[in-house]
Amino acid sequence: MSIYAVLAIPYREAIRLWRGGETLWLDTPRNALPIWMTLFRPDLPRTIVVGSRGALRQEEDLGGGVRQVTLTLAFDYPYSQVPDELGLFLETEAVQRLPHAVLFWRPPDGSEIQLNEFTVDPHEVYRISADARLQRDLGGPPEAVLFTDAQNPSRVLRGRHQLIIKAFLFEKTSDMRARLVVYGKAHGLAGTDHLRRDLMIPLLWGAPIAMAFGLLAAVGSTLSTLIIAAVGVWYGRWVDGGIQRITEVNLILPGLPILILIGTLYSRSIWVILGVVILLGIFGAGIKTYRALFLQVKEAPYIEAARAYGAGSLRAVFTYMIPRAVPVLIPQFVTLIPTFVFLEASLAVLGLGDPVLPTWGKVIEDAYSKGALFSGHYYWVLEPAALLMLSGLGFTMLGFALDRIFNPRLREI
Repeated sequence: MSIYAVLAIPYREAIRLWRGGETLWLDTPRNALPIWMTLFRPDLPRTIVVGSRGALRQEEDLGGGVRQVTLTLAFDYPYSQVPDELGLFLETEAVQRLPHAVLFWRPPDGSEIQLNEFTVDPHEVYRISADARLQRDLGGPPEAVLFTDAQNPSRVLRGRHQLIIKAFLFEKTSDMRARLVVYGKAHGLAGTDHLRRDLMIPLLWGAPIAMAFGLLAAVGSTLSTLIIAAVGVWYGRWVDGGIQRITEVNLILPGLPILILIGTLYSRSIWVILGVVILLGIFGAGIKTYRALFLQVKEAPYIEAARAYGAGSLRAVFTYMIPRAVPVLIPQFVTLIPTFVFLEASLAVLGLGDPVLPTWGKVIEDAYSKGALFSGHYYWVLEPAALLMLSGLGFTMLGFALDRIFNPRLREI
């Protein structure tokens, strides 16, 4: 999954899509369910986009340099539920005299409803569903009134709907382009959030970010702890004593509050947090475990033989002592990875995640802050939570399996 995310969506593109906000996702619905929900609810409408390219176009010269362009944006609506929203996007090249547009809606029953009329800006965004005046005139939400039978509001009008745009152009070189978006209630494999962003972006890219954070934190803290413990045991005396005192002080320091302080007062960059996590993990409880192991290794006969033929301290530590700890190191290293993955997600849920990167924890934090569970958007929370659980379960099972392989005492169990 991590490899696919990196290959399918380049890093800069993922950041652009995630940070682009609602302006970049104009054609996607807000808080839409995942598309696979249509397997259980086939009546969920999907998004329909109708552009002026290929649409019926009529042009008439009214004299005096005024032209009337009529665009008919037609589409078939086969669903038994009304859409979520309606949006119209208009573009024109007019510079001095902006066009004037009059909008009409023609449902399958042949009636015609005037929606609005206004002066069109070069990049006009008209949210039909958010038009308060239109809602007052229609007596209800526009997307509900326009797609239901006036005599029987519970019946959705299936068939061919048309949006008719009558644009009056006052410049010879000006033109009008239009795009109607009928927002559905299901979109994408993972759904969308409150900013219309496709949640597949953070779900896919959250995997390599979480794995990179967990791997780097586990490698940095575990290897550093192993080397420091071996050096302390080999040299003994004040070196070993100093390492143990630092470890004991570090063990009583509250790690999570320290990370919260750094994220609040200094930086929320994931790399800064990673560095602090590694520093706090170097002098952790693992030093005590490795020290007990190295104390036994130091008294082994082959260590005495190495001393006898003049092996140096570095060679003794890195060639003879540290390799003996590999059977203990590898399983512990693997089981530590989900710990750091959950730590990064926990910080993000607390609002201290990286503000740029799309991560699983950031998705959960957004869902929590927007009341996703209270609004019925369960997918928004369950999808990243399920990926966190699966990654943790996978690494834990792998760690236990490696422990049975490398630990001689567990091979016969």
